[in-house]
Amino acid sequence: MNTKYSNQFKENLKRKTVYTLLYILLGILVIICLIPFVMVLMNATRSGVSIQKNGLSLIPGGYFMDNWETLKQFTDIKRGFINSMFISISVTILSGYFSALTAYGFYTYNFKANKLLFGFIVLFMMVPSQLAFLGFYEWMSILGFVDTFIPLIIPAIASVGTVFFLRQYASGTVSKEIIDSARIDGASELYTFHKIGIPLMMPGISTMSIFTFIGSWNNYLGARIILNSPEKFTLPLQLANLKGSKVWFENQGPLYLGLFVSIFPIVIIFIIFSKFLVESIAAGAVKG
Repeated sequence: MNTKYSNQFKENLKRKTVYTLLYILLGILVIICLIPFVMVLMNATRSGVSIQKNGLSLIPGGYFMDNWETLKQFTDIKRGFINSMFISISVTILSGYFSALTAYGFYTYNFKANKLLFGFIVLFMMVPSQLAFLGFYEWMSILGFVDTFIPLIIPAIASVGTVFFLRQYASGTVSKEIIDSARIDGASELYTFHKIGIPLMMPGISTMSIFTFIGSWNNYLGARIILNSPEKFTLPLQLANLKGSKVWFENQGPLYLGLFVSIFPIVIIFIIFSKFLVESIAAGAVKG
């Protein structure tokens, strides 16, 4: 009996030791991930002289309002924020809906070119989007869409990466038997998609929406090529203009403040939809 309890004690001690080491390791990783965000926030409250003299610091300063006034002086931060928010939300909604609709069609309909078209989607995922920018700009110029938000929103409907992910996700969460039952009961295809397909695919849609929003929010290259009018500049373009001005040399605090304003919505979106990300991962684990 003593030997039995001794072995149990050793097993429990070993398990607790392993868990403790894992928690310590995860805690260190969390701290490492948070340090850059904290440093950006702290530097947003410091003067440029302090940043250049003392380098990066985790101690806040007293220049937050001064940096904010300087930021507003050299950039239209409010307009840039509104433009980025409008574009990112539009892209996220359109990409999520139409990508889910496309993935649902690939999964539920067994037409002849199903595998061939899906293979093209996988192929296009391997092609860098930057390679098409020259032709894309020429096309938008012919259509008269240069210096508008349309080229930054409408092409996002055809998100091959999102379609590929949701097609694979639907195969593990959407039951074809339920869809067939809805069809037998007389439900239309769109009604079935909205009432059955979307709710079952929602964790996957939300997961891809997080990455879609982040990608659209941080889209600098596309906005730089398409947009010319300062009043239409997105937040990344506004911050790029700030970095190119004399503020960068005189005071780096406003730039860090602008970076914090740019990061803040991404953090909020991730916090709101993080539970869907966990559900999506859990669904994939169950499927595996």
